Formats: sequence, structure tokens, C-alpha cells
Amino acid sequence: MAATLSRTSLHGRHAALGARLGAFAGWEMPLYYSAARAEHRAVRERSGVFDVSHMGQLEVSGAGAREALARVLTNDIDAIGPGQGQYTLMCEDDGGVIDDLIAYALADRFLLVVNASNVAACRDRLADRLPAGVALADRSLEIAMLALQGPGWTAALEPHLATPAALSLDYFEVGEDVVAGVPCLIARTGYTGEPGVELMCPWDGAPALWDALMSGPAPAEPAGLVSRDTLRLEMGYPLYGQELSRARTPIEAGLRWACDTEGWRFNGAETMRRQVEDGTPERLAIFRLTEPGIPRAGQDVLVDGRAAGRVTSGTLSPTLDVGIGMAYVPAEVATPDHDIVIDVRGKPKAARTARRPLVATSPRE
Repeated sequence: MAATLSRTSLHGRHAALGARLGAFAGWEMPLYYSAARAEHRAVRERSGVFDVSHMGQLEVSGAGAREALARVLTNDIDAIGPGQGQYTLMCEDDGGVIDDLIAYALADRFLLVVNASNVAACRDRLADRLPAGVALADRSLEIAMLALQGPGWTAALEPHLATPAALSLDYFEVGEDVVAGVPCLIARTGYTGEPGVELMCPWDGAPALWDALMSGPAPAEPAGLVSRDTLRLEMGYPLYGQELSRARTPIEAGLRWACDTEGWRFNGAETMRRQVEDGTPERLAIFRLTEPGIPRAGQDVLVDGRAAGRVTSGTLSPTLDVGIGMAYVPAEVATPDHDIVIDVRGKPKAARTARRPLVATSPRE
């Protein structure tokens, strides 16, 4: 018997809008509403709102919380203070990635926003590694989350704010405010490359928040997970289960910048330090096809006529109207401007490695 899928508090709103719903990480989520390509363009050109309430929220608190997290998370958590967030990773002792996440430093605790498929793994890892006196609380089913993204995000949000403070938050800052009568944590973060915010609120407050963002003089448009995926792929953002896994380290994935390579305090640091010093056989690369075709995950990457890697994510870019993707390839061809070939359903398609991001986006500051 198939497992029952969980639903967010916005499920009724999605159904009423005629969303195409599908399974994602144990949740029934909106894949798209009208057309994923149109939703993608709405975010790039105006503003879109995503229901991302399936993501997990873990709170860590206590006098030793910061020091304990410095040993569990890769980035230098000492670099952020209250009201700031940071992209980071949680790794196995051998450097394999358990999850990539955002850590927010709040006044009295840390909030870790983790991927839906890894809530249990992150919770278990923290429970195993946090010392006595540092508390862990799983708030995943108490906190809903909406992502308002796009150059028009301020116009969509401003009419519903109790104060204008959220409009002046810098990138990766977080603050508290009331939106449409709903108390929210508002973070200047997102997964699209466009400016915007992620709004965290009580689970039952999400419907009022959703309704408000899609009303007013400059309403946001509903967007589903398919467009979220194409938006992140144009930016070259990795996705857990595709580019990131326990079989790969952050160094192989090009995420050295998210690792504290001065302190080396975190789990997996020894392996990653060797990789920084000695290099790795493969590295993650982003590419675009130079002829018509659509790459897909699992397809072979050919270098000099031989299979030398595997596509991890691929799609047709709605912005560029060309095939794009990411792949693990030999380190010597992972840098930009190398010619490679993608085996697209048995047909060789010429491609070239590139720099991230593949598209220009609106300023985030």
C-alpha cells in the first residue's frame, strides 16, 4: 500500500486554483498551476509565490548552541549574529553531504531550514552530536513557509506589512514583522536568483498570508515546484538528491566557499582539507547545449568521445530557450569554456561548460 502523502495548510488553495499536484519528498505539492514556463517567467519578470511549507525547521538553543553548531555545520557560524542567515551544509564524518541548509541566528536560538527529504536525517544527526545543555526542537509541522520571489516582491508585500522594516533587510538578513495580520519571520533569502523573501509563519496562518500576497495593487502569481527547479538550474544552484548526496563532498560540488577552511572544525573537515590540497577527480560543472536538445538527469557526458561523467540535472531553459544542465565531469574540464557532448537519448549533442549563473537576474540588494 502506498504511503499517504502529507499536505500543507495551503492544499485547499492549490486545489481551488487547479494546480497539478504531485508527490515530492513525502508531500503532495503543487507542480504547476497554469504552465510552468509562464510561472518561471513571472518570477524572472514580476513576482511569484511558492508554497515551501514542506521544508523542515529545526531550532537549536542553549548557551553552547553556537559552538556546537560550528562542529556540525560547514560554514563559519561565528560570522553571523542575531538577525543574519547563512548558507551551510551538514556532512558525514567522511565529508559526504547529509543536507544543505540555511542557518538563521535569532535573538535566543538558531533556526535551521532543511530540505523536506532530510528532516529526519538532520534531526538525528543533531540529536547525536549536540551536547547536554543544548536543546533541539523540530518545528517542521508548526511552521509554514512561503517564498515570494521576483523583482516585484516589494510591491506585492508592502501593502500587507505592519511596518516597512522588512523592505530594508539586506540579503540574508532576517527579521520579525506582521504580514496581513499573521506574525512572520521574514528572511531575504530564496532559491531562484531573483530578489525576494521567505516568510515563515504559524502553520494555520499560511492561508491568510497566501491570499494577501495574491491580492492588492501588484499581486504575486502562484508558482509551483517545476518552475522553482528551472529557476534554480539557470542559477547553477545545487539540489539535494541531484547534485548533492552522501556520495559527494561540498568540495566536489564547488561549495568550498560555504566551508570554514580556516577553522576546519566541522564533521568531514579532514577529508575536505585533503581534497582542497590534492584536488578531486571530478567536479560539478554547469553547461549549456550549443545545438537543439534537452538534457536530462542520468544521461552520459562524453569527453573526447568517451563517457566521462553523468548529468545530474537538465532542462530547457525558459529564459535562454536552450538546453542547460549540471554534471559531474573530470576536474580538468569542469571549469568554464570546455567543449563536451551530452548523450541525449542516444543522440550526441554538443555542449559547453559555463560560468554561474547562466542568466542575468535583478539586483538582490
